[in-house]
Amino acid sequence: MRIFSGNAHRALAEEIAAYVEQPLGDVNITRFPDGEIGVKIVDNIRGQDVFIVQPTCNPPNENLMELLIMVDAARRASAARITAVMPFYGYARQDRKDQPRVPITAKLVANLLVAAGTSRLLAMDFHAQQVQGFFDIPVDHLFAAPVIVKHIRAKQLPDLVVVAPDPGGLKMAYAYSKMLGAGLAIVAKQRQSATEVEALNLVGDVAGRNALLVDDLCTTAGTLCAAANLLKARGTKQVFAAVTHAVLADQAIARLKNSPIEFMVTTNSVPAKNWNGFPVEALSVADLLGEAILRIHSNQSVTSLFNV
Repeated sequence: MRIFSGNAHRALAEEIAAYVEQPLGDVNITRFPDGEIGVKIVDNIRGQDVFIVQPTCNPPNENLMELLIMVDAARRASAARITAVMPFYGYARQDRKDQPRVPITAKLVANLLVAAGTSRLLAMDFHAQQVQGFFDIPVDHLFAAPVIVKHIRAKQLPDLVVVAPDPGGLKMAYAYSKMLGAGLAIVAKQRQSATEVEALNLVGDVAGRNALLVDDLCTTAGTLCAAANLLKARGTKQVFAAVTHAVLADQAIARLKNSPIEFMVTTNSVPAKNWNGFPVEALSVADLLGEAILRIHSNQSVTSLFNV
């Protein structure tokens, strides 16, 4: 087994390598003067089981292209199997045609990964579950819930209700509510633009209770902050947030600081941001991903990794 890392999130790759007790493989990634990416895998990987750790976070196009070129290099170096380890799968929000003349980019990315030579995908908390069906290769889809729920339980937040900030997050919120033994509520929203969201209504009893907003992805924080404002207007005592992928734009941090959200729990699936004083607890998913890599390599089941 050999583990390699692109430039997207080397710190996480080093944590994963430490967990599986393997050194990171030696790969040279360079840029030509015109911006093209050059890759040379220094180590001999002929007949090896290769894992390439690369979330396609910001900048997504650079990181995706880097991953594709690394996969192609490994394939041409006669690796026996190539597993793309993508803690964050970019472009997953573009998973359907909801308007005329728009692409399904999540499927395009899947096609590119397979065409490059990816044998298997290891990912965590897709934005939409159906992305698994875009691949004709095996996909191991992990959830950050075991890591996040354990942390939330330790806080012993009283009288808790788990809230989905939009209808698409209801299934995730329901799973968290069952694991935490908490109530469940849902916010109905209308997206006005890519950065602006209007929270319209709330279903569920939140008055006098503590609310935990759960979501898989936060980029502009518009959805979370609109939901938090609505919860406060409906009598919620305290509002917290738990997000798997904190892929935050600059405006998001300013919004969070001005929102009723008291703290956010997230993971290190993407590199850490400068939170500018906003209270954030970033949990490591390196052990979760490392254990999955060990089990994939030894052809064991990964089902038990879903247990809390």
